[in-house]
Amino acid sequence: MDRERFEELVADALDQIPQELLKMMNNVVILVEDDPPEDSPDLLGLYEGYALPTRGWDYGAVLPDRIIIFRNPILGICHTEEEVVHEVAVTVIHEIAHHFGIDDHRLHELGWG
Repeated sequence: MDRERFEELVADALDQIPQELLKMMNNVVILVEDDPPEDSPDLLGLYEGYALPTRGWDYGAVLPDRIIIFRNPILGICHTEEEVVHEVAVTVIHEIAHHFGIDDHRLHELGWG
């Protein structure tokens, strides 16, 4: 799957997020990169930044948080486009949840591991 189609799937996943939730996201950008850092080759997505619940009165003048979706690892574990669509959606939701301060343990409990 080429990068353009993959980016469309990320956009489609974002379209599935309720608008009320998207409106609450603040100072965050969502990116697609081909590969994760070398020390984490199986990483499907990554949230970098300050989760909303941790932002205090002194939060300001900072670069946007980043949600990065890694194309090649997702394509490497999926065999069909349908599987890619599902995995992209799960990964996008998982990383957005981190922006809201939900940790991996709770995400696994909720079925969004």
